[in-house]
Amino acid sequence: MRKQAAVRQSDVLGILHAQDKPMTAYAILDQMKRDEPDIAAPTVYRALAALTDQGRAHKLESIKAFVPCRCNHESAVPVLTICGDCGSVDEHDGTRLLTELSAIAAQSSFDATRHIVEIHGQCDGCSISS
Repeated sequence: MRKQAAVRQSDVLGILHAQDKPMTAYAILDQMKRDEPDIAAPTVYRALAALTDQGRAHKLESIKAFVPCRCNHESAVPVLTICGDCGSVDEHDGTRLLTELSAIAAQSSFDATRHIVEIHGQCDGCSISS
């Protein structure tokens, strides 16, 4: 029996929330195959696309992975800090950046459809232990 899109999205979001690290679509697919061996990659990609469109998950473009939205915000600019050592991701509200980012896009007559800022570095936990 085919599951409805909302149920698939809920399943994918549940898997993302259960992890403390970003997950690729194929890692999510592998987890879902435990309960549903016939599930295919396009099903996971559709659920992820819907979740990112709804702002319930974020795609980390630089590492091609996904994390759940952990902020209860209306921010048009999530700022995601990504630790290169342990892979942890923290989410911050980048609303104050929106004016500057919009101005940069306008200078090039560029019509931005979404903003996401990724900052790569080392988290507190990893910098203390090194």
